[in-house]
Amino acid sequence: MTVRCRTRSPGHVSSHSPHGQSSLRTVQVLGGGNAASSAHVRSLAAGLVARGVRVTVCAPVDADHTYDFTGAGAEHVPVPRSSDPGSVAALRAACTHADLVHAHGLHASFRAVLALGGRTTPLVVTWHNRAHADGARAHLLRLLERRVARAAAVVLGTTSELVDRARRTGARDARLAAVALPRPRAVEGPEDGEPPHPKVRAELGAVERPLLMAVGSLDRRRGYGLLLDAARVWRDLDPVPLVVVAGEGPLRPELQSRIEEEELPVRLIGRRDDVGTLLAAADLALLPGCAESRSVLAQEALYARVPLVAVAKGGIRELVGDAAALVPADDPHAFAETVAGLLGDPERCAELRDLGSRQAATWPTEDETVAQVLSVYDELTQPRPMI
Repeated sequence: MTVRCRTRSPGHVSSHSPHGQSSLRTVQVLGGGNAASSAHVRSLAAGLVARGVRVTVCAPVDADHTYDFTGAGAEHVPVPRSSDPGSVAALRAACTHADLVHAHGLHASFRAVLALGGRTTPLVVTWHNRAHADGARAHLLRLLERRVARAAAVVLGTTSELVDRARRTGARDARLAAVALPRPRAVEGPEDGEPPHPKVRAELGAVERPLLMAVGSLDRRRGYGLLLDAARVWRDLDPVPLVVVAGEGPLRPELQSRIEEEELPVRLIGRRDDVGTLLAAADLALLPGCAESRSVLAQEALYARVPLVAVAKGGIRELVGDAAALVPADDPHAFAETVAGLLGDPERCAELRDLGSRQAATWPTEDETVAQVLSVYDELTQPRPMI
C-alpha cells in the first residue's frame, strides 16, 4: 500500500480558510499520548506552525511538559485524560472556532467525536496503534472503533493493518499515514574526539561485556517477561551480557523481584532523558514486545546504526523490513539464541547496521509527513469549484 500524498512545496499552505480567516485553524487532540503519537503531534505542530497554520494542542499537562508543544509554536490547552468526565466539555470549548480537528488515538478520537457532536467541523483521525482489551472491554473498544471510523472524514492509519481495520469498521476514507519520527540528533563525543561509549558503558556497568538495551514503559504488552526468560540463557555466555531497561511502569516491583530472585543480568534504570546516548552505546537493541505499530525504539535503533532484535509482532516487519533480526513472538528461546548468535557474529551485525541505515532512509521525512497532512486538510476545508 502506498501513501496518498499530493506534491506540494515544503513551505506551502493555503492562505485562507473556508470561513474567511487569514489562516487555517486546527486543533490536535491527544489522550494519554504514548511516545510515538506524542512525538508525532509535536513534530506535526511545529511543521504546521512553520507553514502558517494556527495550531492548538489539547493534551494533558504532563504531555506538554514532556513534548513542549508550546515550544513548537502551538497553543496548549490542558485537557484531562479520557477517564476524566470534564475532558469532553474542555475539548468542545477548545474546538469552538476550529476549521478542522485532528485526533490521535482511539480514545482521543472518541472524545473528539463527542465534543463535535452537532457541528460540521471536519474530523481527521490518526490511529497510531490498535487498542487491545479482553472480555467486555474488548466489545466496548470495537464499538468505539466503529463510532470513530464512521464519524471521521478521513482515518489515517500508521500501518496497512490499521488502514484495513478502519475500512472493515466502516471508515468512509482510510489511508496509510506518512508518520515521521523526528530524527535523533547525533550523539556528540567528548572534546578529544573519542566516542562517549566508554563513559556511558562504565556508568551502566557494562565494561568489557556486551550491552543490550531495551526501552519502554514497564507494562505487560512490552514483553519483559519474555526478555527475562531469555536473560536466563545469557547467564551462560562468556562474558555475560548486561541487559539495561530504560522505562518506568506498574510492572517494576514484579520484574525487580524476579531479577533478584533469579540473579538475572538485567538492570532497570527507570525513565531516562538520555535514551539516544544510551542506545548509541549499546551493542544490540532489544524489542521483546511491541505496544506500538511504529515502534519508537526500532526507529531510533536503525537511525543510530544499532542492530535490532525484535519479535515479529504488530507492524514491526512493515517498519523495518529485513533490517532487523525478527523472531517469533512468545518464543524466549528463539529470542535468546538470536541475540547470542549476533553477539558472536560481527559481520552480521555490520550488515544489519548498513541495512538499517538504508531502511531508515526510506521512511517519510517530517516535511513529507506535514505535506500529506496539509493535503488532507485542504481536501476537507477548501471550497470546491462549481461544476
